[in-house]
Amino acid sequence: MTPTYAEVERALLGRWPETRLEPSLDRIAALCRLLGDPQAAYPVIHLTGTNGKTSTSRMIDTLLRALDLRTGRFTSPHLQSMTERISLDGAPLSEALFVEAFADVAAYAQIVDDSSAHPLSYFEMMVAMAFAAFADAPVDVAVIEVGMGGSWDATNVANGQVAVVTPIGVDHAAYLGDRPEIIAVEKAGIIKPGSHAILAEQSPEVMDVLMRRVLDVGSVALHEGTDFGVESRVTAIGGQQIGLRGLSGSYDDIFLPLHGAHQAHNAAYALAAVEAFTGSKQLDADLVRDAFAQVSSPGRLEVMRRSPTVLLDAAHNPHGARATIEAVQDAFSFSPLIGVVGVMADKDVEEMLQVFEPVMAEIICTQNSTPRSMPAVELAEIAADIFGEERVTLISRLDDAIERAIQKADAAEGYDDAIGSGGVLVTGSVVTVGEARVLLGGHVA
Repeated sequence: MTPTYAEVERALLGRWPETRLEPSLDRIAALCRLLGDPQAAYPVIHLTGTNGKTSTSRMIDTLLRALDLRTGRFTSPHLQSMTERISLDGAPLSEALFVEAFADVAAYAQIVDDSSAHPLSYFEMMVAMAFAAFADAPVDVAVIEVGMGGSWDATNVANGQVAVVTPIGVDHAAYLGDRPEIIAVEKAGIIKPGSHAILAEQSPEVMDVLMRRVLDVGSVALHEGTDFGVESRVTAIGGQQIGLRGLSGSYDDIFLPLHGAHQAHNAAYALAAVEAFTGSKQLDADLVRDAFAQVSSPGRLEVMRRSPTVLLDAAHNPHGARATIEAVQDAFSFSPLIGVVGVMADKDVEEMLQVFEPVMAEIICTQNSTPRSMPAVELAEIAADIFGEERVTLISRLDDAIERAIQKADAAEGYDDAIGSGGVLVTGSVVTVGEARVLLGGHVA
């Protein structure tokens, strides 16, 4: 009997969680062999980096579809539904297709489970489901985002024709290392022999690591700032107007409906990746403009309501927090800005709060529904040392925290010197933002 979506969801969540790692590609490689190596049935654009992967993946997907190519896209984590992780032609799998993808893989997964010291993880199952779904479609190209790191990430059984490395900072330090150049060693593993490597601007130490990998495997390195980049950027209503230099020419007057300088750079990586994939030919400028104008990236400085404005942003490490705060200051003029923050306990919470403090007039400390979430009371204690107790409010329930923040922003309560309209920024975790998005009426996208 065909399982229901809820039953599939439970079965997947019953496996090893994404935060429990056993560095090996043996299990996923064995599963893919049993499936007929679906990841070899189509060319792959593979992405890694600390932040920006999902937004860049969505931009690449949109550009490829504008070229009349059928796309598969795998991203993680999801905001609202597991189905978001596997997309065909820019849309998440329906629950019915998701169940089909699970059923196609489940029997083979049992064989691997029975013959391995450790069972397949939740993430490994999702990767195999995506690879199989893309082969069944079939797609012309798959855009694959790593889950964590690179070399030992389950997605790395695929050989990317193009590898995109977005800026590398520190995240998942317990698993990947506490310095960017150490983390870069793991992330460089997605750069494969003969591929084109699209490299964002990095610190010299990180770039040395990446270039050693490029030379070792005989890849072609394409550098932001030398081979491609952002030529101009002006904040506009609903986003920004940008000019990009690609590998084969310049593209001006591009409207990007996303906020922040980091998104302009993500657009540059996406453009270079697609140009490299198509043979570094200059793309039609109108096609590029039309494609970027359609880009969306849910949960990335996403406006969920107005009067007062409520923004959602999935920043979950100091590197991402800095980009978020810079973008808020660039694109909005909130006075006051009320933060609603819920974080995972294993993150660099203190440094994130230090990034938020100069811009948030007040922080409401809350938590999401997962066991990994830092208890709101613990977060509030850390926040009090950084913001001062008078600027910290503790509200454990996320819905109540958002409601209270909206009230404060609307009334500019306690801020007699407010010079603009108030705003709310919900941030700190992908899960927190995903749950907030549900509460605020967002749809799976």
